[in-house]
Amino acid sequence: MRLKTTSEEATIRVGRELAAGLKGIVLLRGNLGAGKTTLVRGIVAGIPGANADEVSSPTFTLIHDYGAGVFHVDLYRLETEAQIATLGLGEIMDSARLVLIEWGERLGSLAPRVYTEIVLEMDGEERRTILIEERRIEEHSDAAGSYPA
Repeated sequence: MRLKTTSEEATIRVGRELAAGLKGIVLLRGNLGAGKTTLVRGIVAGIPGANADEVSSPTFTLIHDYGAGVFHVDLYRLETEAQIATLGLGEIMDSARLVLIEWGERLGSLAPRVYTEIVLEMDGEERRTILIEERRIEEHSDAAGSYPA
């Protein structure tokens, strides 16, 4: 799905509309300032019982719990999978209703097998293109974990 917004308010509105259909793990990608946190603010606002008033970039706290089983993670300051592994995301991803992960591409091999990917691209100062796609990583069937020759 491809959506366009022309303001911060429109991006929040799109987030609210998407909220009802989102569950599980959502990886958000986009350049710094592309609107990832703005979209998260809208998504959280669209989930009954979640506290959208607290939504901010969790760059320093890394993980925010907004209630109603909604978590927001920001991996911007983490550079390696080893650093990310120390967060205990596995437990959160297994138990939460919705986990929104900014800079989700940094998960690397820690990425879940099934997730929704949202990519935000700037088309000017306020205009954004929002691309949404369901993703499934197929596990390799080789028991040794190596690729066939």
